[in-house]
Amino acid sequence: MIKFDIITIFPELVKAFSQESLLKKAQEKKLLKIGVHNLRDWAQDRHKKVDDKPFGGGLGMVFKIEPLYRAVQSLKTNRLNGGPPTRRKTKIILFTPRGKKFTQQKAEELIKNKHLIFLCGRYEGIDERVAKHIANEELSIGDYVLMGGEIPAMAVIETIARLIPGVVGKPSFLKERRLSVKKGQKQGFLEYPQYTRPEVFEPLPSSRKAGLRRAKWKVPKILLSGNHKKIEEWKRKRGRIIEK
Repeated sequence: MIKFDIITIFPELVKAFSQESLLKKAQEKKLLKIGVHNLRDWAQDRHKKVDDKPFGGGLGMVFKIEPLYRAVQSLKTNRLNGGPPTRRKTKIILFTPRGKKFTQQKAEELIKNKHLIFLCGRYEGIDERVAKHIANEELSIGDYVLMGGEIPAMAVIETIARLIPGVVGKPSFLKERRLSVKKGQKQGFLEYPQYTRPEVFEPLPSSRKAGLRRAKWKVPKILLSGNHKKIEEWKRKRGRIIEK
C-alpha cells in the first residue's frame, strides 16, 4: 500500500479533497493512505510561526527550515502519534514553479515508492536549504505560478491513484487509454472524443435566430453501429496522442 503524506499550512483544503469520491473509497479499501499534516504542529514557539523575512530582503515571507525538517523526520520514521519506527523507503517532493514538469511517465515512476511526502509551500516560497538538503526532487505541474503547493499535490495524488489496481474499477478502464500509439515513434495515451445520451440534442435558438431552423447536434453514426472494429479505428483516427 502506498502512503501519501502532505505537509501544508492549510490542511483542511487537502482533507476535503482526500475524503471524496474514489480517493475516499480507495482508502476504505486500504489501497492507499493519505495523511494530511499541519506544518504549524512542528513549530516550537507559542505563536506557531513557520515563516520569516528573507535574508537580503524580498517581497514576502519564506517558510523556515526548522519546522519542515522536524515534520519530515517525524513522518519518515513514523514517530507521529507514537507509531512504531519504520525503515520504509521514502521520497520527498517539493512543489515549485522551477521544478521538473510532472507527466504521466513521472506518475508511473512515483507509484513504485511506498511512501511519498509532499511539501507544499506558500507565500514567497521555502528556505532553499529544504530543496538542497531535504527534498529528493522538485516538481511543477505547469508553466505558471500558483499560490501554494496544495493543488499540485492533489493533482499528483490523483494521477498516481488512478494507476493503483482497484481504484478506478475494472483494469480495462485504464488499459483502453494506456495504448502504445505508433505514430512518429511516439508512445502515450489516446484521448478520443466521447459521447453519451441523447443521440440528438437540439439547443434552444437564440433570440437573434428566432424563426430559423433549430440545430441538431448528433452523435457520430459509427458509434451507434455496434461495429467494434470500426469504432476502434474511429477512435484512433480522431484521438489525440498525449505523450508520456
